[in-house]
Amino acid sequence: MDIENLYRIANIHPAINDKDTARLAINKNKIIDSNTVPGLIIKSEEIKDGVDINIRLKENTIMDKPVHLCFGVTDRQAIQKIIINISTGKNSDISIFAHCVFPNAINVRHIMDGKIKVGKGSKYAYFERHIHSENGGVTVIPRARIILEEGARFKTEFELLKGRVGILDIDYETICKKNSVMEMKTRISGTGNDIIKIREVGNLIGESARGVLISKIALRQNSMAEIINKLIAAAPYARGHVDCNEIIQDNAVASAVPIVEVRDPKAQITHEAAIGSVDTKQLQTLMSRGLSEDKATSLIIEGLLS
Repeated sequence: MDIENLYRIANIHPAINDKDTARLAINKNKIIDSNTVPGLIIKSEEIKDGVDINIRLKENTIMDKPVHLCFGVTDRQAIQKIIINISTGKNSDISIFAHCVFPNAINVRHIMDGKIKVGKGSKYAYFERHIHSENGGVTVIPRARIILEEGARFKTEFELLKGRVGILDIDYETICKKNSVMEMKTRISGTGNDIIKIREVGNLIGESARGVLISKIALRQNSMAEIINKLIAAAPYARGHVDCNEIIQDNAVASAVPIVEVRDPKAQITHEAAIGSVDTKQLQTLMSRGLSEDKATSLIIEGLLS
């Protein structure tokens, strides 16, 4: 598949011929598009069933345009392994838009092993959108270990709203040093017999470190989700919050385990978890305005996941 078709399926337009836009596109283990810009070093190597990627942003470098990453598997059956190491120098700023596209999957495994280091005083934002087939034939296993140096700011969003989830097993862990800020959001819609497992851990080891873990999950039919969010505050004035919200319908099953651990008397962590059906009052309000029950329910779920 050529790059234009892969980007078309992902519904993104990263200006393929724009020399000022850094990007990397991969179909299975083939690099089909690559471009870098001054201050950003991208090295990628094709390996068996995948790609080994190293991305380094030099210190004092501000990226004016987002970096585009596109990982796709257009085969029906395949294994894709992504080994990725990302680091930023101090006082730098980078945003990354990543799309993972599996439009024809019947038996596809996407395995990601990531290491991220955000330098002192730097900002790192990562938005990851998944587009799956309607067959539920995808197994996604992402692992990431993240280190935030003093004063670093890290924000990540994971979105899976198009196509069946299949099997998703996320495991992320972050170490937050002095005055660093971590924000991790997840939005997922599960149907059929989808299986969703999320484990996110934030270690607030530095003074005045802050962290937020947010999960918003909608489950229908026979899908299931198990969410484990853990924040550990081990330094003075560390602050954190865990927020998990799940809506279930039909025979879906959901569990949420917010774990808060405070090891310093001057630290504080709060948590909130809610699991249940669509809010009756919201449903009745929308139906009173002419919407059918199904449309009203869909609108409420869209609001949760927006």
